[in-house]
Amino acid sequence: MGIFSILFSNDPWQIILISLGAWLIAITVGLVVHEFAHSYAAVKLGDDTPKFAGRLSLNPARHFDPIGFLFLVLIGFGWAKPVPINPNNFRNIRKGEVIVSLSGILTNFILSIVFLFLYIVCYLFLDQSVLFFDFLIILFQYLTTINFVLAVFNILPIFPLDGFNFVAAFCRYDNKFIVFMRQYGSLILLLFVIFVFPYLITLLSNLILGNLAQVFISMFT
Repeated sequence: MGIFSILFSNDPWQIILISLGAWLIAITVGLVVHEFAHSYAAVKLGDDTPKFAGRLSLNPARHFDPIGFLFLVLIGFGWAKPVPINPNNFRNIRKGEVIVSLSGILTNFILSIVFLFLYIVCYLFLDQSVLFFDFLIILFQYLTTINFVLAVFNILPIFPLDGFNFVAAFCRYDNKFIVFMRQYGSLILLLFVIFVFPYLITLLSNLILGNLAQVFISMFT
């Protein structure tokens, strides 16, 4: 589900261009909204650090990370700049850390449901001769899959993912697991992204679009 897999597919060049544009839109939406959710939650809980850093924005440029973009091009998955927060500004530190950690995950998950619904609606009720039908179908496929993958990926308790921050909020700073992950989490994450993540994308994509969506579609056809 990356640029190279799209460019070197056997699809007609029109579909390749449509798929590339849809993929770029979907990955941008997924990453930007994820980071914006963190920023919004932090500010609402009393920490204005994201606002002062210019991260309380839906402008993709505010969240752009060069290394994350490079990985995005090379392996089909990347990341945005982490949102800076200061937990000491939260009215309740543990509660604040938990909510901020989960905000991005929940936002991506909710978006995946919304876009899955729109995909099913388009597939069932939109005339296939309508202009942009192929683009809308492919776009909603990518938006559904990418947002769901981001939610599942970020819930993993690996530093520096949201899942780790959620677990760390309930642990002492010198907890063995927390210390281990802070030391080796980035390496573990890199290995996971290279060797496991492509299979995870395929599995989740087949689960959502190949099974779940088809169940609903078959109910109306």
